[in-house]
Amino acid sequence: MDKLMKVSSLSTIGEVFVSKLIDFFLDKLASSDLLEFATEKQVREEIQMLENELKQIRRVLDDAEERQLKEQQVKDWLIDLQNLAFDLEDVLDEFATEIGRRNLMMERRGSSSKRSRFSIPNPFNDVLFNRDIMSKIRDLTSKLKDLEPQRNKLELRMTDCERPTRLEQRLQPTSLEIENHVDDERNFVIPILGMGGIGKTTLAQLVYNDASIQHHFHLKAWACVSDYFDVLRITKEILQSITAVSCNDNDLNIVQEKLQKELSGKKFLIVLDDVWNENYHEWTILQSPFKTRTQGSKIIVTTRNHGVSSTMDDDCLSVFAQHALGARDFEGHPSLKEVAEKIVRKCNGLPLAAKTLGGLLRTNVDLNAWEDILESEIWKLSKDQSSIIPALQRCFMYCAIIPKDYAFEKEEIIILWRAQGFLQEVRDKQCIHDLGLKYFKDLVSRSLLQVSINNNSRFVMHDLINDLAQSVAGEVCFKMEGSQQISKHARHLSYIAERFDGIKKFESIYEAQHLRTFLPLELSSVENFLTIQVLTNLLPNLRCLRALSLEGYQVTMLPDFVGDLKLLRYLNFSKNRVIKCLPESVSTLYNLESFLLKGCWNLKKLPSEMEKLVNLCYLDITGAYKLESMASNFSMLTNLQKLSIFILGKEKGHKIRELMNLSNLRGELCISGLQNIAEPGDAQMARLSNKSRIGNLKLQWIDDFENRREEVEKKVLDGLQPSKKLMELSIKFYCGEMLANWVGDSSFNCLQSLCLNDCINLLSLPSIGKLPLLKKVRIKGLRSVRTVGVEFFGENTTNTFSSLEILEFKDMLNWEKWNLCEVDEEARKFPKLSELLIENCPLLLGSIPEYLPSLKKLAILWCGKLIISVQNFPLLSELDIWGCHWFSCAAECLRLRSIKVESFEIGDCEELGPSRDNNWGLLTQSMSLKYLEIARCPQIVSIGTEEEREELMQLKIPSSIVRMTIRNCERLEKLSTTLYTLTLLMELELGGCPKLISLARSNLPSNLKLESISQEIQDNSSLESILIFNCDMLKGLPQGLNNLKHCKSIRIRNCSTLISVAESGLPTTNLEVLYLHCCVLLQGLPGNMHSLNALKELEIWNFPNGTSILEEGIPTNLTSLRISGPNIWKAILERHLHTLTCLKSLDISEGCPDAVSFPQDEIGVTLPSSLTYLRISDFPKLESLSSNGFRNLTSLQRLTIENCPNLKTLPENNMLSSLLKLNIVGCPMMEERCKRDKGPDWSKISHIPYVAIGGLIVC
Repeated sequence: MDKLMKVSSLSTIGEVFVSKLIDFFLDKLASSDLLEFATEKQVREEIQMLENELKQIRRVLDDAEERQLKEQQVKDWLIDLQNLAFDLEDVLDEFATEIGRRNLMMERRGSSSKRSRFSIPNPFNDVLFNRDIMSKIRDLTSKLKDLEPQRNKLELRMTDCERPTRLEQRLQPTSLEIENHVDDERNFVIPILGMGGIGKTTLAQLVYNDASIQHHFHLKAWACVSDYFDVLRITKEILQSITAVSCNDNDLNIVQEKLQKELSGKKFLIVLDDVWNENYHEWTILQSPFKTRTQGSKIIVTTRNHGVSSTMDDDCLSVFAQHALGARDFEGHPSLKEVAEKIVRKCNGLPLAAKTLGGLLRTNVDLNAWEDILESEIWKLSKDQSSIIPALQRCFMYCAIIPKDYAFEKEEIIILWRAQGFLQEVRDKQCIHDLGLKYFKDLVSRSLLQVSINNNSRFVMHDLINDLAQSVAGEVCFKMEGSQQISKHARHLSYIAERFDGIKKFESIYEAQHLRTFLPLELSSVENFLTIQVLTNLLPNLRCLRALSLEGYQVTMLPDFVGDLKLLRYLNFSKNRVIKCLPESVSTLYNLESFLLKGCWNLKKLPSEMEKLVNLCYLDITGAYKLESMASNFSMLTNLQKLSIFILGKEKGHKIRELMNLSNLRGELCISGLQNIAEPGDAQMARLSNKSRIGNLKLQWIDDFENRREEVEKKVLDGLQPSKKLMELSIKFYCGEMLANWVGDSSFNCLQSLCLNDCINLLSLPSIGKLPLLKKVRIKGLRSVRTVGVEFFGENTTNTFSSLEILEFKDMLNWEKWNLCEVDEEARKFPKLSELLIENCPLLLGSIPEYLPSLKKLAILWCGKLIISVQNFPLLSELDIWGCHWFSCAAECLRLRSIKVESFEIGDCEELGPSRDNNWGLLTQSMSLKYLEIARCPQIVSIGTEEEREELMQLKIPSSIVRMTIRNCERLEKLSTTLYTLTLLMELELGGCPKLISLARSNLPSNLKLESISQEIQDNSSLESILIFNCDMLKGLPQGLNNLKHCKSIRIRNCSTLISVAESGLPTTNLEVLYLHCCVLLQGLPGNMHSLNALKELEIWNFPNGTSILEEGIPTNLTSLRISGPNIWKAILERHLHTLTCLKSLDISEGCPDAVSFPQDEIGVTLPSSLTYLRISDFPKLESLSSNGFRNLTSLQRLTIENCPNLKTLPENNMLSSLLKLNIVGCPMMEERCKRDKGPDWSKISHIPYVAIGGLIVC
């Protein structure tokens, strides 16, 4: 039978695999350790009964797992069994935890006798514990027996042997399947899609050279397409591959006729390798000779571009039609074709998804059904695909907790897999991470995970794949979204953390007592706050947790309950910037493998008995700047693989030799506090040279150079020689005059990055030019270096810095000479250097290298004596020049005509001015500029105005400009009258130009979105935003503001002489924001205020003359109102407040000097029930917040009270139940009453996620 190989896909990804869990349980139940712990006879008997029941179930699992795809009842039975299996796994993990803990106790006591080890009194062996375990086992056995009737009803076939066959016969994740039906025309064009290096070409070669392929096709041809898609060249290459005869014809028609003749009547296989082109027309021309093909012919296309596979619409649509209609096209159902095309596009180039969605519509020709599928989120893979191993399936299933569009890091998901026990196929702890990497790569290779478009270090899931993962996971994984209710069988929970997370968000979680994952995820970098009730009431009851994250939550104190979560393997408190210490109970978490404290700025100490965490593999304390040392006996954590920072303290037991036994460290390691090493010989005892998996090493002393001993530090650095496989090295605050000999030694030929920071006594740079892979060199703060010359390149200066891409010199305050004359001319070229930065080197004389063929970015900042020439930088696209006196625009402008600089910043250059000799205008005109910034150039008087043109000759701003910034040019008076010709200009910023009289009166560019000007604006129909501030002489705004139809925002602040605002009225169509702030002479608002129907935000602040400012009324659609002053508040309160039914944010300052309550009970006015934010400030006599006034504020989430010195009463308890944030400051009586755990009003506010009292966050 004819066969064709194809990439394996994922049919059985939706299967439930319980057999491996049952096998694991049977091994555990038979282990000698478990039986010795189960000392009571009754407990042993219960274990035996459980074991027997599991064996009976195990005998039918082969049949059940085979039948589940066809029979839903069988799958339902397996799901019930899976839930019980999870419960049993929790119980067995309790056993394993206690066994491990007791073994550790005996090892620490130095006992080698197993008998004595178990004879130590322990609650685990007492009657109560045995009864508890016995009860749990008996309950599970009973529930397993309850499954028996359904098992019998399903007539599941029993087997007498173990079941190695099915799993072993399944294909491995990277295997291929020989598929029948090669003559099926739906598969004429087969794309192999994936990122570079993933193995597309290798797979195509395997197909091309397969023995069965040789017999099936009459002709084969291979053509490498690459990014240059030349139809004639490709056609000739195919023809030559088939005929083995060169083709000299250059007429495409002739060549295609010859190819068609060769292919006529023959089955052919053609491979087009490395295709990038997406042009449908060119594809059509290329395929002309294949249109009359013999059935069974195939074209394989390898590409990394999703767009390429999308251009094969006819073939993709044909596959979809075959599965949906059983036909190759839509001739019989033309009305369905448009919807079908949309469905195929929804697949985003994933053939598996197209085939699956077609299967869901099989023979259904109802248009509504097709449209339903177009919007559907639930789909399953059809049964005729090949398999995925169960271990990988569990990893994929777990990914169902990842929200759509959430970009995650590879390490982040691997350590979560590890915490759930998905990587237990290898027993060696050091290989578990490698297995996780392998599984991750497998999922990427199957296109189940994809590299994020926005960040290539992060990954995402295609929406359809995300739906698939959720379908596979069922109730096991739950993303908390909308009003969906969590199942009591849920094991893994994730949700998007919001700014303030209150108790209502988590009410449904209390039912899910068996959760193993509690995972908040962040979509932004803002600080988040969590109600303390989650910490005190919810989390302590989740005793089955393996992974607990509170990342990003600003929790001031963590309760001791953490130590009760005995099964915990992953604990993440990262980005908590307020916590100072951790509960000591963390040290009792025997199973803990990953402990993440990244970005805990204020954390001062770790738990003191961390040596008990013998299973700890990952400890990340990056950014915990206030930590002064590690815990004692750190050397006992021999399983550590990732240790971001090792801090050397002065205390005994915090020495460098603690690293000696941590032989499994890998990745990045920073050793700080090296000045505390008293005995230089200790450094060598760290044995860094033996730790070959450390790829990035940072050695850091303290920035205080007083009382430092150079000879000691030199010996310390000698002793810290790392493995020669090191890829990145950083040395900071070293006080020696010379580096260790190993730094820069040619034997470190894997080094790719070197950073030397603030080594203030170092006299010369190391010889690093001969390191073949070195890509980045950053030198900063080496104040004693005066010359950089041949020693930097090495003795033999030929072929130096052959890989260097980035070179930076900063704060070299005494560097005088870059001596390039002594260096070989070829070596000076830095052939691959793309970025060069020299900053704050005030004494540096001479010039930079003359010829840098690959340089794209050049930044020279505050190097006043350096001569800058960019004559021979052909690829330069970004140029920054600040504070440099020897950059002559006149000399450079003509040279820059030949290069394509797109971004140019120049500042602090006194010579930049309007003189014919300087002629900087030619400079800007000569470049293909998109971004231009000019700052602090005091000589500039005008830019491109008519009266200056004769003097400045060709002074113009290039027409390619997109963004232009001019700041702090104190003499600038005028801008060009030709700004309107800059049709690409989108952003113009002018600031700090006090003499600027006006913009030209001609029209501004139509695309310009003007943000701010200094003193005066002109009419412009495209203007969207106006911001005017600190204009002390401005008395009024120009007429015609009402004609700015596109204007959305007007903000006026601190204009002390402004009397009137837009007498002709404000724009009524699109104005959404109006701020009038501190304009003390303003007499009134425009008469059309009430007709601003689009207005959403209104601020009227500090208007002493504002008695009648709102006489005409205000728009009723306001969502935000910010006002100050008693007269304005009175007008709002009496006339308008009841009309503001959409108001969400209300900010009142100095509202009523005599008010005793808020809202004032005697007036009887209620606040809008729509409010979510309320701020009241400067009410000097206010004593209470009225319960009646707050009663209807059921949506209020944020409340701020400021400067109310007599306030002493909050509303009743239930009046503040919806609050997520409370801030009280300048209210001494109230601050005392709200003290945490002590004040009488604390019970009213303890549920609120964010409470700040007197400027301090208390929870």
